[in-house]
Amino acid sequence: MVVLGDGPMEWMEEPVARYDKEHKAATRQRILQTAGHRFKQDGIDGSGVATLMADAGLTNGAFYAHFASKEDLVANVVADQLRAQAEEFRALPPGRVGLEGFLREYLSPQHRDNPSDGCPSAALLDEIGRTAPAAKDAYTEGARAILDEIACRLAPSDPRSAYGQALGLFTMAVGTLQLSRALSDPKLADEVLEQGIRNARAFLD
Repeated sequence: MVVLGDGPMEWMEEPVARYDKEHKAATRQRILQTAGHRFKQDGIDGSGVATLMADAGLTNGAFYAHFASKEDLVANVVADQLRAQAEEFRALPPGRVGLEGFLREYLSPQHRDNPSDGCPSAALLDEIGRTAPAAKDAYTEGARAILDEIACRLAPSDPRSAYGQALGLFTMAVGTLQLSRALSDPKLADEVLEQGIRNARAFLD
């Protein structure tokens, strides 16, 4: 029997509501994460809603409880991916040591060969350029956060002065990774990564 008013069941309403809210937020985050992996693996255009929801272990009907459209999902995935990458930058050691560690990991065969677990910029830039304004806005905000993190390691006392250098370093790394992925010759693809690291280190100097 359900007790209304000031009865003994009233105390359960808030915990149940909080559970429902937390469960919905966790489900939404699961969709964002699995969609991010799928987009980076198969592309945005090559990933339908049915596939994305199956990856998350959900039905198609559940999609619209979290997102208004696929365009809405794309914008949120882009924001989530760039936010996570910015957090990875924040965890790097300060100064040049952190940047060199980033370059070694970023321009590695492992990163190149596993795009679904890697950088959203290297995997999705060409498609983001063709998306709706909301996704472009999300990418712009996320990219700025990453550039700020790089600039802070280049010039801790005056990050703004190193913004141009940060932009050059990041675009150099992304472009190098994209070129290495496009090559069918494994030896040449590895040489591109190795030269990219040398170029980036020279750029830092």
